[in-house]
Amino acid sequence: MKNIYDAIIVGSGISGGWAAKELCERGLKVLLLERGRPVEHPNYPTATMNPWDFEHRLKLTAEDIKSHPIQSRHFSFKEDTKHFYIKDLENPYEEARRYDWIRGDIVGGRSLLWGRACYRWSDLDFEANLKDGHGVDWPIRYKDLAPWYDYVEKFIGVSGNKDGIAHLPDGQFLPPFEMNCVEKDFAARVGGKYNDRRVIMGRTANLTSPVKGRGQCQARNLCHRGCPYGAYFSTNASTLPAAHATGNLTLRPYSLVNRVLYDEQRGRASGVEIIDTQTKQTEELYGRLIFLNAATLATAFILLNSTSRRFPNGLGNGSDQVGRNLMDHHKGVVVTADVAGFEDSYYYGRRPAPIYIPRFRNIGSQSTGFLRGYHFGGEAYRSRGGSDMGIGASLKEAASQAGPWHVELYAYGECLPYGDNRVTLHPTKKDSFGRPQLVIDCHFRENEKAMHADMIATAKDILTTTGYTNIRVSAEMSFPGNANHEMGVARMGRDPRTSVLNAYNQMHEAPNVFITDGSCMTSSACLNPSLTYMALTARACDYAVRELRRGKI
Repeated sequence: MKNIYDAIIVGSGISGGWAAKELCERGLKVLLLERGRPVEHPNYPTATMNPWDFEHRLKLTAEDIKSHPIQSRHFSFKEDTKHFYIKDLENPYEEARRYDWIRGDIVGGRSLLWGRACYRWSDLDFEANLKDGHGVDWPIRYKDLAPWYDYVEKFIGVSGNKDGIAHLPDGQFLPPFEMNCVEKDFAARVGGKYNDRRVIMGRTANLTSPVKGRGQCQARNLCHRGCPYGAYFSTNASTLPAAHATGNLTLRPYSLVNRVLYDEQRGRASGVEIIDTQTKQTEELYGRLIFLNAATLATAFILLNSTSRRFPNGLGNGSDQVGRNLMDHHKGVVVTADVAGFEDSYYYGRRPAPIYIPRFRNIGSQSTGFLRGYHFGGEAYRSRGGSDMGIGASLKEAASQAGPWHVELYAYGECLPYGDNRVTLHPTKKDSFGRPQLVIDCHFRENEKAMHADMIATAKDILTTTGYTNIRVSAEMSFPGNANHEMGVARMGRDPRTSVLNAYNQMHEAPNVFITDGSCMTSSACLNPSLTYMALTARACDYAVRELRRGKI
């Protein structure tokens, strides 16, 4: 029958693409819905353009900022990428407090825009809520996810070293990128001065050797434009081709999911209602399994908007936890120092991965005035020319000369889960599709602010202690959303009274609905979350298909 599928997946970003691959390869007929326009690998319009090919030399115009007042708050929204992002004026939301909702509007979603950092979580992260009493306990531990980390890493290709750090587990790695000479010296200095911290090479989903169907990274560091070589992991270059190869996938762009349909008699979701973004017409589509992967805030909207007699406050919301516990990492600390020497050395290419200092605060015991912790990323680089480069010929000459070396550190910190950091639906305001606007009320608290202050002091201490000079600090704390790691709102847990999902990302109260995007996260750790989304998705798909075939859902 028309419009009936084994599985419907909402959203084609990192987790949605993985769900499509896994379910299709297990023999299900799958419909993948995406609100945005098509983007086909390797056709990325700005990928090979030179800086001088852009009319405004990569800068935004006043009109760009006017038409994209939210997206332009983020550093990645520039002339070479703006075509990937959503149009803010056509997709409004209510900021009860400032929240930077940064989002794509394309097939592939933010898998085309992500920073590609790939770090496994450990039991330091999965046990944190239980130990300090914030949030609810994760229903899984590292041992549950370890084989799935293995599985996804082998497919996506992650470059990195086996560093032997207990709370940052090693993975299935391709050869790492190489530190430059100053970074190697910095790592040695840190190791000689501190016994609780290390400088390692960042782990990233950029290929340092080819993977089937994808080429090796060219070290251009233009990943944000889309990679025609397929050298970093994205839905478009990796999981979507794998899903298509099965013959089981139907991809439908321009399809905005409005709500999940619920069958009161069967106690199951029966499908979804979509709005065609081109025609504004609504349509109902039906499936035996529903995977919600629209990204945290969009998934929260869908759940809250999916009301029925059984669920008057939103699908699966008997716990009143849908929309609550919204988290994002906080950032904004950048500390730079001058480096003496090494004037006879340089580096090759534009490496797309940073150096990395794993979390070292509050590891074995609570040792600071704040809970949880943060990590540092960074790099060493040479500037160009001097402070007075002149004009004309002297400017060209100065610009061609390598200047002094610098070391830079930046930080990402954990946000605790707070029940009143939440999203709701506005009672009267509508978007351009006639749907209630999402209201976002989220802010960082004293714990995050104390951590932010420690980031600054610690970065300064590291650079000073290791012998660098002229320390410069830029430290304006980001607003929630701007780290682009939004999590929570439909958390996993052991108890249906205090959580939305079980240990397999299955809704407690609607067992044929699974959520494996950032919505499912029970805490935020300080680590980039995308690799964990992928592992959770692959694990949930395996479970869902087994349960489906057993007639359990």
